[in-house]
Amino acid sequence: MSPDKRSTTKSAPRKKTSLPSAPAESQFFNRDESWMKFNQRVLEEAQDPTNPLLERVKFLAITASNLDEFFEIRVAGTLQRIEEGYNQAQPLDEGGLTPQERLDMLSERMAEFVAEQYRCWNGLLPLLEAEKIRVLRWEDLSETARAFALEFYVSEVDPLLTPVTIDPSHPFPRVLNKALCLALLLRHKRKLSGARVAPAVLGVVTVPRALPRLIALPSEDGYSDFILLHELIESQVEKMFRGYEVLTRAAFRVTRNSNLYMQEEESRSVLESVRAELHNRRKGDAVRLEIENGASDEIAERLRTNFELDPWQVFRTDGPVNLYRLMNLYSEAKRPALKFAPFLSKEFRLGSKSLDIFDELRQHDVMLHHPFDSYSAVEGFIEAGAVDPNVISMKQTLYRTSKDSPIFRSLIEAGLSKDVTVVVELMARFDEDSNIRWARELEDAGVGVYHGIYGFKTHCKLALLVRRDPDGVVRRYAHLGTGNYNPVTARFYTDISVLTSRIEITSAVQKVFNHLTADTESTSYDPLLVAPITLADKLVGLIEREAAHAKAGKPAHIVAKMNGLIDRRTVEALYVASQAGVQIDLIVRGMCSLRPGVKGLSENIRVRSIVGRYLEHSRIFHFVNGGDEEIYCGSADWMPRNLVERCEVVFPVLQSDLKKRLRDEILHAYLKDNTKARLLQPDGEYIRAPKDGETFSAQEFLMGVACEGAEERTPVRKLSGD
Repeated sequence: MSPDKRSTTKSAPRKKTSLPSAPAESQFFNRDESWMKFNQRVLEEAQDPTNPLLERVKFLAITASNLDEFFEIRVAGTLQRIEEGYNQAQPLDEGGLTPQERLDMLSERMAEFVAEQYRCWNGLLPLLEAEKIRVLRWEDLSETARAFALEFYVSEVDPLLTPVTIDPSHPFPRVLNKALCLALLLRHKRKLSGARVAPAVLGVVTVPRALPRLIALPSEDGYSDFILLHELIESQVEKMFRGYEVLTRAAFRVTRNSNLYMQEEESRSVLESVRAELHNRRKGDAVRLEIENGASDEIAERLRTNFELDPWQVFRTDGPVNLYRLMNLYSEAKRPALKFAPFLSKEFRLGSKSLDIFDELRQHDVMLHHPFDSYSAVEGFIEAGAVDPNVISMKQTLYRTSKDSPIFRSLIEAGLSKDVTVVVELMARFDEDSNIRWARELEDAGVGVYHGIYGFKTHCKLALLVRRDPDGVVRRYAHLGTGNYNPVTARFYTDISVLTSRIEITSAVQKVFNHLTADTESTSYDPLLVAPITLADKLVGLIEREAAHAKAGKPAHIVAKMNGLIDRRTVEALYVASQAGVQIDLIVRGMCSLRPGVKGLSENIRVRSIVGRYLEHSRIFHFVNGGDEEIYCGSADWMPRNLVERCEVVFPVLQSDLKKRLRDEILHAYLKDNTKARLLQPDGEYIRAPKDGETFSAQEFLMGVACEGAEERTPVRKLSGD
């Protein structure tokens, strides 16, 4: 089915809803402003003195990474719309602003945020020094440290440097996206005729990406000392530009438009198209210039002009350009007392009567809550499929995974002897390059590699094993999750995994794979909710059903946990449900366009965001349904991109004890949190949850649950009976 044809089925006509007569734009928060407030909540964790010191540094680094992506995608997209002459007001759920109005609002907000980031960093510096951790300038180094740094420079750095002087023979170098550089104002020492002084010229040196951004220096007096790589290079620039006088210098970095603008061409495969666009991304239009606060106005203006930026796109930094480099400080400073105490995830173990994981799943479903439950059980499930001779075929989706993933190795191994199908999403943002490499390696191993439905990212998290069991019956076994098949992020992202052999689930998963590999559509994917085919309509239907129960005097309550809520149709359905008397508790980590607590509109809706040690990533949706409760988990947030622009799967949790755990242990903990929770107010601001009585942290509680009384049972690694 072509994308044009599918567009008629992926989004049903919107039902008219009866909303209050308040101005429509006041019913929705602007998504970009909402995102900025999310990053502000992350910054608050960096400012929070109750967090360990190096964890505060890490949170600050995360805010910088988040802001990079915001510029690369959202700001870049807005600038491109303006450049193309599009200046119409956006939909009301985008704030009802024109692109230029949105940009004007954002530019001021982003400047304030960057200033606050650097105030935070400069406030952390004396605290780090008190703990004998220092990030030093060149002039502050001792003789021993300077000698070490110079030796490192000569052997490791200098061979990688290419100094460039800008003149008619040497044009401005192509500065890659987010590459750290040094700009220098130079004057040639030789005199011109008539004893005239040579004009100042610009020099540029790109800091090598292959080297660590933070260099550890020899320990002296118990200090952990570091110097930033660009500081070391900057100290040696006179040697690179002999014959020139260095008038002034400054570090800078350019952020570029990183959106991929794919166009379907019959002669080009999806893989080839993505490769071509990745090459273009590195050279996309500049959208931001970061430059050190001490940079001369002349250097800043020359760079701004060269990159064709407006003044608001220049951000002066009161500290190191690119605060994300501080993540290296977190990893390199070996000071466990200044970090969160190590946490060992609970390992899943087979029941005493189970021979292997397949035997276990024939008896009951298994649910894991990562990282509190170890991700090794998911790795073990895929590994079992690869090594068990009774497993006939394997199918899996891959959106993101780690560089040295056991899951990837298992799929490679399985491809040598089994029928293996993998749907690799080539356009997983900023992981496209690695996904192309994985796709090729899998193909070389004999794996059937597909790239889903053209025009729709494959974001669902599914694995399906087909096995001939000892009784001779061929059965399907499935893993369904809310998070990527990435063992690294599984250690600090909260996600849900369900392993099952239920026929109704596994047969529906088979239909989803058929859809992804053959672009076929089934008459029903029940009990799964599948985007872009059924999810959007069924989600609204579940909300409307809750409203009908409330009107009939039956129990009606929705508790939904997700990363983002900005789909207008869904928000409107929630408003109508609130007016019908449905109690609605939303746990939304990031963007939320819904305005809670407005009389006559959303007075029965409460929204909270939790930002803590672990990144809240699980999507869990609980509908009381008049007393016959239903709980779903899945890969989709309540955002247009998830509901109608991606291939997503939301799945029901059917086993009663697992539903109880989701309801009474997990969701209840998040709703009870008064330590890391912020409550969204009707005016769009977030306030800390009040501490009425005892303080409670959901993540600490769940860590405690995982640590309690692990039973001695058969180790999970005994996954196959053969």
